[in-house]
Amino acid sequence: MLSPSPASDAAGASKTKTILNLLQGCNSLKKLHKIHACVITAGLQNHPAISTKLLNFCAVSVSGCLVYAQLLFRQIRNPKTDDWNSIIRGFSRSSSPLQSVLFYNEMVSVAAGCRPDTYTFSFVLRACERVPLAESKRKEVHGAIIRSGYDRDVVVCTNLIRSYAGNGEIETARKVFVEMPVRDLVSWNSMISCYSQVGFHHEALRTYDLMRIANVGLDGFTLVGLLSSCAHVGALNLGVELHRMASEKGLLKNVYVGNALIDMYAKCGNLNAALSVFDGMQKRDIFTWNSMVVGYGVHGRGDEAIEFFRKMLMTGVKPNSITFLGLLCGCSHQGLVEEGVKYFNLMTSNYNIKPGIKHHGCLVDLFGRAGKLERALEVINTCPSQKDPVLWRTLLGSCKIHKNVQIGEIAMRNLVQLGASNAGDCVLLAAIYGGVNNADGIATMRKMIKSQGIKTTPGWSWIEIGDRVHKFIVDDKSHPDTNEIYRKLRQVIHEVALLGYVEEDSMSFTSVEGFSDQGCWGIGSYHSEKLAIAFGISRTPQGTCLRIVKNLRVCRDCHSFTKFVSKAFNREIVVRDRVRFHHFKDGLCSCKDYW
Repeated sequence: MLSPSPASDAAGASKTKTILNLLQGCNSLKKLHKIHACVITAGLQNHPAISTKLLNFCAVSVSGCLVYAQLLFRQIRNPKTDDWNSIIRGFSRSSSPLQSVLFYNEMVSVAAGCRPDTYTFSFVLRACERVPLAESKRKEVHGAIIRSGYDRDVVVCTNLIRSYAGNGEIETARKVFVEMPVRDLVSWNSMISCYSQVGFHHEALRTYDLMRIANVGLDGFTLVGLLSSCAHVGALNLGVELHRMASEKGLLKNVYVGNALIDMYAKCGNLNAALSVFDGMQKRDIFTWNSMVVGYGVHGRGDEAIEFFRKMLMTGVKPNSITFLGLLCGCSHQGLVEEGVKYFNLMTSNYNIKPGIKHHGCLVDLFGRAGKLERALEVINTCPSQKDPVLWRTLLGSCKIHKNVQIGEIAMRNLVQLGASNAGDCVLLAAIYGGVNNADGIATMRKMIKSQGIKTTPGWSWIEIGDRVHKFIVDDKSHPDTNEIYRKLRQVIHEVALLGYVEEDSMSFTSVEGFSDQGCWGIGSYHSEKLAIAFGISRTPQGTCLRIVKNLRVCRDCHSFTKFVSKAFNREIVVRDRVRFHHFKDGLCSCKDYW
């Protein structure tokens, strides 16, 4: 047999080089098809470098096609690890992540001479994160990682953390993190982000304390995760410190950091600081504008939310469903009924946005707060999601405000029929009965709670003092400074009583927090925000603003109490409850008692 001539070798090498160069500059699937045709014509379909390049473009590129990638992959005689990685990676971020797992299974079971590497494990873990009920596969992959010695690989372990946390296995994710021999900035960021995303905000902030000790620095990803947690727990002091660090490191130009700062300041009750960050941003996106619109909305400043919305439209930014939630929330809290209805209708008519359950809930709340309970009931009855308990619970809350027994009973009946009634609902209806002196109705609610063993949601309040967030529950005795706190609270109650504060009778059933799990409303109970306020006054200089976060709505007694405290002690007190913000100052509240 004759050997190929040098001339034919040179020609083949030239064709190979030309095709590889063409693939390097390929930017569309149409061009790829043409190049692939040239490959086949030239007889180079089995050339390892070319087949790998073709597959990589098709499986990984944004312009690629996974069906075509599968066809290319099956034409490779002996796929190498890089080839398997391309197809596994492509499907891991596609709408069919299960295919990624199946290709991984095939690789480890039938691919001779191919062993998974850092990339293989990272890609299949991302797929496991997106595949429902993939716990067993994730643990199987974890076992393979250990057996292959990749449990010391920082990239693989970081992806393992994300995969576990993304499916709610946060404790396992933490265990992987703790056992990592080396942690880089990305792994620390991943743990903080995982905690933040699942609502473990205190753990995220504690992780940052350890991160500082490890002296690995921080970047924009660190700041976004931490600022999100600061926003949720009301840790304004830490948020301000993070803002300073972002400025020092030149990260304020990062739109994600800017958005996180706006959200943090708005949720910590400082809208002026949020606006200052907004004004200083060189680049803004829809999330930037939404953070301000929603911020004004939950602070009850509907007029300003509307004004910001108009500015947003003038700049050419198209609103989305979150924008309208902020608008509707602001209109509801300020009693802007006509404006709220206008923007609800505008969603569909002008922007083709289908109102969701939260938008309908805002509309029910809008009418309910304004005393238009029949219209609120009509909204629910015509809503596609009328079986959602949130709508009926919102209506029940409005009935409490306006002491409407008839519609309150309708709301409660629907909650019971949906199997969604809870202790809070019973307390609300009992409060409605109490408002009209219906003792039988109160007794019925008390009996319902006892007989069904319904438990209350424990009420708690957070307050940040210095660099620590302190948590209190009703009648809390767990704080190390309990004696000091109760002494101060008794002094505070004495001072506000001199100004005219009278504690509301706890038997009027105005609060879930004052209700015990034994089915009795506590008399003389100290609600969590009262303890937080007393602690704040005792531990901060005179004139310092107190900022409190609650998981339940402020009850009428605590609302009255806080107004008197703001006047007696010359303090501004900002309370974020489950629904909105209350800014107390000089004996008045920003809600104007419309909440």
